[in-house]
Amino acid sequence: MTVTDQTNTTVKIPTGPLRIVSLVPSQTELLHYLELEKEVVGITKFCVHPTEWFKTKTRVGGTKQYHFDRIEALQPNLIIANKEENDKDQILQLTQKYPVWVSDVKNLGDACQMIQSIGVITNSKDAANQLVEKIQEGFSILKLAITDRPRLRVLYLIWQKPFMTVGGDTFINDMIESAGWTNCYAEQTRYPIVTENEIKELQPDLILLSSEPFPFKEKHIKQISHLCPTAVIRLVDGEYFSWYGSRLLQTSKYLRNLV
Repeated sequence: MTVTDQTNTTVKIPTGPLRIVSLVPSQTELLHYLELEKEVVGITKFCVHPTEWFKTKTRVGGTKQYHFDRIEALQPNLIIANKEENDKDQILQLTQKYPVWVSDVKNLGDACQMIQSIGVITNSKDAANQLVEKIQEGFSILKLAITDRPRLRVLYLIWQKPFMTVGGDTFINDMIESAGWTNCYAEQTRYPIVTENEIKELQPDLILLSSEPFPFKEKHIKQISHLCPTAVIRLVDGEYFSWYGSRLLQTSKYLRNLV
């Protein structure tokens, strides 16, 4: 069948038995949720969920650098990628030999569309649609639960040395907004660098230190608290803010209970 991915690229997907290589951790977790054990033949070294796949599936490299020989040995007839997480030039190279479906997820709506589209191309349409319904129900409950939550100004840090945060065009920003808060850097794009002086001047109400890609720890709370002594500082599981597949089933509850 011929489909259009989220980058508006036309992709011809085989209708026969699939051999899938997934290049995105959160989408790998989604494929597992859709019970595509036999179909998925390759994943990345960052596809740590589910554990059994991480231990048994062929790893074809990272999300930016691939072992093309390993991919070729797997003889995939579908590669599932993401515009932001994967390297554009290498994805273009893969499209010369294989059907590559690319997602582009910036918010919850995009994520739901991605899930439904992957359901179509992997012959898992019903399961994908049911998953989307459950996710939307969870976020509807979250919306009601945060009605009286103070709209705190949030600084979400993803990196140290230099400090880096998230702009308004990211999926993480949409999760911050879904939690009923305001991202201090919503007016900027992608992943701005933030200096210590800027953090001092900003004086956010809440600082969230993500577990990924930089693994912030308790010791970093102490280091940052001197910059904003009045701010609430919390370590958070970055997967709930940035994984946009089946993980979203738990995200709404995580955001509801946070702080």
